[in-house]
Amino acid sequence: MIYYISGGERSGKSAYAQQLAESLADNPYYLATSRIWDDNFKKRVQRHINERDERWTTLEEEKNITAVIPENATVVIDCVTLWLTNYYTDTEYNVEKSLQLAKEEFDKLLKVNATIIIISNEIGMGLHAQTKSGRQFTELQGWMNQYIAQRADKATFMVSGLPLTLK
Repeated sequence: MIYYISGGERSGKSAYAQQLAESLADNPYYLATSRIWDDNFKKRVQRHINERDERWTTLEEEKNITAVIPENATVVIDCVTLWLTNYYTDTEYNVEKSLQLAKEEFDKLLKVNATIIIISNEIGMGLHAQTKSGRQFTELQGWMNQYIAQRADKATFMVSGLPLTLK
């Protein structure tokens, strides 16, 4: 079962995903896809860790997410945006290659025997990116969000802390 949760920054995606995971499993997993880019981001990561209690196990994987997901587990993957950023920077900002690699890894995720709750950002709804690289990443994110949402069993859009069911 794949749950897809999308929304803007600070829309309540992580809290919703955490509550959902806790309703589905006694000991859920949190899979962090982020690289620690700076001290501010490190604090943000630590805040997310502090929000989870002892029931949670944290996994970390920047790109090959299927490699670390335990069989029959409930796993929150947070998040697609940071996961795509890793592909995007590692391919030297090649949108097509990043999208191909991310789709290949996501397709592997569909075959994993686990409950997956995947969080993503809707970054194309905000301000227009000022740089070419930013605009390309927005396109990459949008295409990957569509790819995931179409294949997910359930999809939710978060707005102002409230879930809207998409499917």
